[in-house]
Amino acid sequence: QVQLVESGGGLVQAGGSLRLSCAASRSIFTFNRMGWYRQAQGKQRELVATSTRGVTNYADSVKGRFTLSRDNAKNTVYLQMNSLKPEDTAVYYCNAQIFVGGNDYWGQGTQVTVSS
Repeated sequence: QVQLVESGGGLVQAGGSLRLSCAASRSIFTFNRMGWYRQAQGKQRELVATSTRGVTNYADSVKGRFTLSRDNAKNTVYLQMNSLKPEDTAVYYCNAQIFVGGNDYWGQGTQVTVSS
């Protein structure tokens, strides 16, 4: 019911910033949940930041450094990443759930690499 396309990944130095974008193919205004997950090589996919019916949750490891935002007019969710650390290196995936208990939709992922 929705396609998600991420952009903005790349290679940055430690301490730098990056802004990820997730463009949805339809209105996201009524979505139950939307946000970002990441998966480092050899590790499980983990929550980074999600907004569920207006309430935003952040992983402890990114609190104070990452900010989730959205532009409903553009059907886009953003992840502003500041003070990046090498341990932030991972593939970042956009996630959406349209209805409570419904299917999860995922983008293709975008690679973020932070050099030390």
